[in-house]
Amino acid sequence: MTTRRHLIAATASFLALGGIAFAQDIRTPAGPRFITVASTTSTVDSGLFNHILPLFKAKTGIEVRVISQGTGQALDTGRRGDADVVFVHARAAEERFVAEGHGGPRRPVMYNDFVLIGPKADPAGIRGSRDIAAALRAIQTKATPFVSRGDRSGTHQAELALWTAAGIDLAATRGSWYREIGQGMGAALNTASAMNGYVLSDRATWLSFRNRGDLDILVEGDRRLFNQYGIMLVNPERHRHVKQAEAQAFIDWIVGPEGQQAIADYRINGQQLFFANAADTGA
Repeated sequence: MTTRRHLIAATASFLALGGIAFAQDIRTPAGPRFITVASTTSTVDSGLFNHILPLFKAKTGIEVRVISQGTGQALDTGRRGDADVVFVHARAAEERFVAEGHGGPRRPVMYNDFVLIGPKADPAGIRGSRDIAAALRAIQTKATPFVSRGDRSGTHQAELALWTAAGIDLAATRGSWYREIGQGMGAALNTASAMNGYVLSDRATWLSFRNRGDLDILVEGDRRLFNQYGIMLVNPERHRHVKQAEAQAFIDWIVGPEGQQAIADYRINGQQLFFANAADTGA
């Protein structure tokens, strides 16, 4: 009886061990190395990521999966820990993100500028102005259609700051001429094209935009239209699943010589869309 019990126990142990071995054999192999980057829509809509991300993957083997959102939403994605890296363009909001302990440090990456787009007929009479505040006052005074993203993006935050700089209280003066759509840059440009309205756009998205209709750049060159981009690691101490090593490798690459050169090399119709400036620590 004792021998039989030992045999049964040994058989059970063998089957159990065999079962473990079998389970290990059929486990899905480890998937590709990847990180998730929450980034402003302009890095996607402009085609920049299509240009630079394959270069990074070829260098490191790390795939970058992008969540394309307005800056406010991208920062919220980082706050929830639903991304490993945040790459956006609203410095005050970025610095607040870091100060609150959600990630960092903030590193400058590149810049371009905003431009005020409008119908070629230019009912507000602002074409050629380099004074964005005066242009916005003319649009408000004449109640000509203006399309706002209204989505807490970096572009939307810049637009609101420009209205304030122009001395215009939108809450008190806005009317049917001011239309918030709560969508991205492409949708805002499409709406402005359909309405023959004015809209603030980052230059990169405008240069890559095809459905221009009767729209054209009317105001550019004001220093207040400067548009800086920054990048931050999401805090791995708050979110233990953040892929810190891979994410830091991406940040180091994009602010390093190869990434900066890749950004500088990206052009549409011979025009450079972004200007690398990671070396400017105050940017």
